[in-house]
Amino acid sequence: MRQKIDIAEVEAATKIRAKYLRALENEEFALLPGNTFVKTFMRTYAEYLGLDAQLLIEEYRVDYEPRGEGEQPMVSRPSRRQQERRRPRASRGPPGPGTAIVVVMVVVVAILAILGLTGGNDNGSSNKPATTTQAQKKNKKSAHAKQKRTAAPKPTTVRLHIVPLEATYLCIDRGAGTPVVYQGTTSDSQTFHGKRLRANIGNAATVRVFNNGKRVALPPGATIIGYQFTPKRSKPLAAGVARPCA
Repeated sequence: MRQKIDIAEVEAATKIRAKYLRALENEEFALLPGNTFVKTFMRTYAEYLGLDAQLLIEEYRVDYEPRGEGEQPMVSRPSRRQQERRRPRASRGPPGPGTAIVVVMVVVVAILAILGLTGGNDNGSSNKPATTTQAQKKNKKSAHAKQKRTAAPKPTTVRLHIVPLEATYLCIDRGAGTPVVYQGTTSDSQTFHGKRLRANIGNAATVRVFNNGKRVALPPGATIIGYQFTPKRSKPLAAGVARPCA
């Protein structure tokens, strides 16, 4: 929505059906053919939008992918209770004389069990199950956070994605004295790759810039600017340094 891209444009560019794209956006993964398709479509869609595809896939694996998964679709089966409901019940006759004795015995056993459980809680051990549950939840959250921190590897190259909101002049190179990668006025999204990139933007107020999926905060009210991009940083060109094509 920020890039003003219609779902039909994404469908045409990625060759992924619109209903699957909407299912990805709404996290309705059961509507897709399988986990392999989910991850493949997610990677293609994320790269088209200039997002970190690996981070999205790792989050999907942690939150949605079942452990020890197979690609076989899950088939719902009627539970035992549902099967029992479908069986016709045999007609019951009047209770026999031994029924009252059985009922009394059941009541006595239940009372003794309740007294035994009540007496066993006097040593203060009743809080142990709750404490264990809280510890398990805390450990699970810590493991989940640690997995998120270590899941996405640090990028080693630049993936520069520029989205003009209107026709804008661009010039891209890989450093002073290197050949120009792109030069021209465009209103279409452009994506460039390299270990280091520089950009000369004719109207910075009308573009959105992403470095490896992260939005680059351009100076407010800026017009013509020069920027350099590395896998870890995005910063303006120093004063006195000529911009690409300038």
